[in-house]
Formats: sequence, C-alpha cells, structure tokens
Amino acid sequence: MMNMMNMMKQAQNIQKKLKETQDELNKMEITGESGNGAVKVICDGKGLFKSIKLTPEAILPENPSMISQDSVEMLEDLITAAINQTTDKAQKTMESKMKAVTGGISIPGLF
Repeated sequence: MMNMMNMMKQAQNIQKKLKETQDELNKMEITGESGNGAVKVICDGKGLFKSIKLTPEAILPENPSMISQDSVEMLEDLITAAINQTTDKAQKTMESKMKAVTGGISIPGLF
C-alpha cells in the first residue's frame, strides 16, 4: 500500500514538473535569422511561430530606402496571419486524423 502511495506521489510530481516545463516553453522566445538579420523569425519553446521581422533590405535589396516602415509592418502582418492560419489548419487536421485512429478517445500528450 505504501509503495502505491509513493508511486502516486511521484506521478503527481512528474505531472507538476511537466506543467511547469510546458509553461516555461510557452514563454520562451527563440529567434532564427537569415540574410545577415534581414529576416528574423521568432518561435516559442515548442517551435510554434510567434512573429516575423523584416528589414527593407529583405524586401528591396537594391533600394531599401524606397520601402516605408508601414509597408514592412503590413508585410510582416500578412506573413504572420498566413503562417498562423496554416498552423491552425494543420493542428485541426492532425486532431481530426488522430481522433479517427483512436476512435475519439483523447490520449493525453498525443494531441
């Protein structure tokens, strides 16, 4: 009986640590860049897209001064919206397919 209680306590501790780790991963910002910093993409610790930053040089390298900051921000917003929409669609598709496989049973950690 005592062994079972110890196992339950360990399971609760693991569950708490998993939750803390997930929260930490959600708060993280990981940046990748290309073109000597012309394009920067930020994801959370789980690899989910958060934002993109562009420089005028990334858009019009031969004459970046022709690109307004408003144009840069609009393009960043359009790219962000497209990536987020695609990510959402992919998540819903995955959940639908996994539910078909599991017969609708929710398996924690699977999706």
